[in-house]
Amino acid sequence: MLSDVTTPQDLDDRFRETLAALDTPPQRRDPARPVTDDTTLTGARALDLFDAQATSRQLDLAGRWLHSFGEGFHTIGSAGHEGNAAVAAALRATDPALLHYRSGAFYCVRAAQAARSVPDERPGAEQDGVDQPAAADRPVEAAPAGPDGPGDSSAPDAPDPEESTGGSGAVVDRPLQPGYAEAARDVLRGMVASSHEPLAGGRHKVFGRADLAVVPTTPTIASHLPRAVGMGLAVERLRRLETSGRRDGVRVGSGGDTAQASWPPDAIVVCSFGDASVNHASATAAFNTAGWYDHTGLRIPVLFVCEDNGLGLSVRSPKGWVETTLRSKPGVRYFAADGDDLVRAYEVAAEAAAWVRRHRRPAVLHLSTVRLMGHAGADAETAYRSAEEIAADLDRDPLAGTARLLVGAGIATGGELLARYDEIGWQVRRIAEEVLDEPKLTAPAEVLAPLAPRRPVRLARAVADAAARAAGPGAAARTEAFGGRPPELTGPLTLAQSINAALADGMLDHPQMAVFGEDVGVKGGVHGVTRGLRDRFGAAQVFDTLLDETSILGLGLGAGLAGMLPVPEIQSLAYLHNAEDQVRGEAATMQFFSQGAFRNPMVVRVAGLAYQEGGGHFHNDNSVAVLRDVPGLVIAVPARPDDAAPMLRTCLASAAVDGSVCVFLEPAALYHTRDLYGDGDGEWLAHYTEPGAWTGGHVPIGRARVYGVGSAEDVTIITFGNGVPMSLRAAATLADEGIGTRVVDLRWLSPLPVADVIREAAATGRVLVVDETRRSGGVGEGVIAALVDAGYVGAARRVAGVDSFVPLGPAARQVLVSEEAITQGARTLLAR
Repeated sequence: MLSDVTTPQDLDDRFRETLAALDTPPQRRDPARPVTDDTTLTGARALDLFDAQATSRQLDLAGRWLHSFGEGFHTIGSAGHEGNAAVAAALRATDPALLHYRSGAFYCVRAAQAARSVPDERPGAEQDGVDQPAAADRPVEAAPAGPDGPGDSSAPDAPDPEESTGGSGAVVDRPLQPGYAEAARDVLRGMVASSHEPLAGGRHKVFGRADLAVVPTTPTIASHLPRAVGMGLAVERLRRLETSGRRDGVRVGSGGDTAQASWPPDAIVVCSFGDASVNHASATAAFNTAGWYDHTGLRIPVLFVCEDNGLGLSVRSPKGWVETTLRSKPGVRYFAADGDDLVRAYEVAAEAAAWVRRHRRPAVLHLSTVRLMGHAGADAETAYRSAEEIAADLDRDPLAGTARLLVGAGIATGGELLARYDEIGWQVRRIAEEVLDEPKLTAPAEVLAPLAPRRPVRLARAVADAAARAAGPGAAARTEAFGGRPPELTGPLTLAQSINAALADGMLDHPQMAVFGEDVGVKGGVHGVTRGLRDRFGAAQVFDTLLDETSILGLGLGAGLAGMLPVPEIQSLAYLHNAEDQVRGEAATMQFFSQGAFRNPMVVRVAGLAYQEGGGHFHNDNSVAVLRDVPGLVIAVPARPDDAAPMLRTCLASAAVDGSVCVFLEPAALYHTRDLYGDGDGEWLAHYTEPGAWTGGHVPIGRARVYGVGSAEDVTIITFGNGVPMSLRAAATLADEGIGTRVVDLRWLSPLPVADVIREAAATGRVLVVDETRRSGGVGEGVIAALVDAGYVGAARRVAGVDSFVPLGPAARQVLVSEEAITQGARTLLAR
């Protein structure tokens, strides 16, 4: 037994006392029959769910035992939330799930479903259809089952006599579902950070497996909810393509070497979270987005599940607050059930799932739960809860509630269930002892392996293949899409026009690519970069979103996971800061915490950097530090039209081939720039490259562009973005003074083109870093650090923006880099 590792609340002993006090049932009920007269849940299924709940409970106890001698590194458990087993039982194994960290019982049931060991007895499992959307219905509680089953479901199949578990000994003797033992091993491996853990490989303790359609989530509060909405929107879009016979192309969202299955057309997304999360901005954004799209007529089949134990660590949710909040969400239907009551939780969860599946609309299931054994192992609940409160929660133990149900229904005796609980405990303990001997990650290379795979040869091949399609079988369609005049025939283009053309070529080559964001559809973007794309490719591929950056990125995250190639636009770099966690905590971590089994390929277009006339700080934000320290993130900054298109093609290929998350940072002040040295010279325009030349003009990630001005032997200027034309003009001035300059356009801020930087720095021995971001935390710091790390011994100097927000009007010149500062910096270097 594991009773020596229970918490001060003595949960294990309390459960034993409860079972010992249960009366022997007067007669046995056939387990193939419903466990009560008002449910479709059979006794056999209820026994299976008891096993799932008991497995989850024993995992929590094992986690505390492992932690007691320094081998368990994650002690947030599921005790008190085991009612989510009923939610899992009401869903299909192919419904993608993003799970709360107290989802042990749900995970066990899902593993058994996937192993095809648990019969699918959901009400109307075979009859669930997908109707056209209906008018909004009133909120519902745990509605009683009618003669045809609950809610929208049809009657279940008749009980199968073969399901009977037999006599009194069968409850104990029947084997544990293979899926439960497998799930237990997964969870325990996560607790001990075993490198054999099947998803994260020892990098984190998560609930997730591709074959279970369980998507790993980070512990960041509510950050997975916007992704769930995006998944729902993508699932419905792909369903409509499937039913219309138009779904084709590769599933770019699945790992390159994995066998991730496509979700079926009528799948729904389930997303669970705790009650305190309803207060988080990410949750508010997700519910608002789901309701907003529902109001506009677009369908998002998402079932939110709020597991409400009344506490956010030590802070209580005010009585009635969570219900009031969830009920008030427009466009999101409300269901409620007691998670301590297996029958009602199952029936209401089945009703909610059937409603979402049939109507393709969002709903929330408010599942009342308790939290047993505190928030985590180090949590001393008595510091903020009374003994009476803790005892009241113990009285609502869902595992004990299921035991009372089974005994009262005549399915088992208390002694049989206790023996079953003990048997499961010993099996869990045995697995825990086995995983202790498994290896941990022991080298940096092992840890980093799945973070951001880079396969440059495959990327180059993908670009070459796209070129071959565009020049060959797709040539006619391409010409038609461009109105008979492909961009290479229209003359020199601006930066904005080049990006527009590259986006169009991308959508022609990637059937599942979607471009979306604020104002990108009908208006064509506030800067005109997406002008005409909606007319060419339709509202399904190019569409406007509501004005919320968290939701825009969440839509991208979900769409990428569902098999699309999302290209969301953030209208201004300053607005990205509203939603950084969607990039940092969700997008960038997915491959790392799933070893590539799940990917969210995405190219985030951001208009940014300074030097725009007017707008002040929020349209001239010059801070990229928050992006540069995100591990694995690709950051591209094209300065020229003839770099923008090939760099965008590279980012799209990287997302599709390697699952990369790329930020394509577009210098807004250069969008419509035509001239470089003087009015009318047209030196900042460039011709668009025809497909036959795409391969030769491919720009690999992490490669710079170098310009030679004059002799190019005296000083090296390293810069990017707006700094490129300024540096070229400064170099022209220096050339008139007999000073030869190499101007290095980094093009990629992450990863930096270190090899190119070192080579060009060594060529002159004098380096001037021109950094339009801020002096503290700016790109220049990274360039100087790379030089130092490489052993560079020449002279170096920085010209950078002042540590200030960018003010409005002419005052901006006082804090931004100028051409005069660049030329003076070069002269100072040469004077040393």
